[in-house]
Amino acid sequence: MVSSSHYIMPRAEFDQKPTLLIVISPYYKDIADNLLYGAQSEIEAVGGMHETVQVPGALEIPTAICIAERMSSFDGYVALGCVIRGETSHYETVCHDSSRALQLLGLQGLCIGNGILTVETQKQAEARADTKDQNKGGGAAAAALHLIALSRRWGSARSSVGFTNDILMAGNTDGFTIV
Repeated sequence: MVSSSHYIMPRAEFDQKPTLLIVISPYYKDIADNLLYGAQSEIEAVGGMHETVQVPGALEIPTAICIAERMSSFDGYVALGCVIRGETSHYETVCHDSSRALQLLGLQGLCIGNGILTVETQKQAEARADTKDQNKGGGAAAAALHLIALSRRWGSARSSVGFTNDILMAGNTDGFTIV
């Protein structure tokens, strides 16, 4: 028997207010507005602060997050939008590429909640965006907040994590890079 309920983690708690950037594509305006309201409410419920920017479509969301990460100082990001299946294969491209790009940014250490809906129908999108139903905007914000809490718990990033261009010469014992 399949359970119809699922576990929702308690809200993350913070000593210092987190600041998040919400990047949203308002292509389906009513759905986007509900997603945004859900995300804002979740961030404000933990005492967080947020800023919102709009981009034309779901494919531009990861790029905007990447630009913000390079040029600003947000603790985390919430990606919001909606892709509804149409008559062409464009749906698969947009869904896959936007999701994959967000995942790659997350693997680089960014705290991102993915609230880009990928649905078959407008009705499915409306149910998922509705703050009194599935509230996927709030869920995406909650995911970002939990990742921020984890990153703060584990401290600052170490420069030795991930790929680097540093080359240490044999016999170099002081740990400095020789170029």
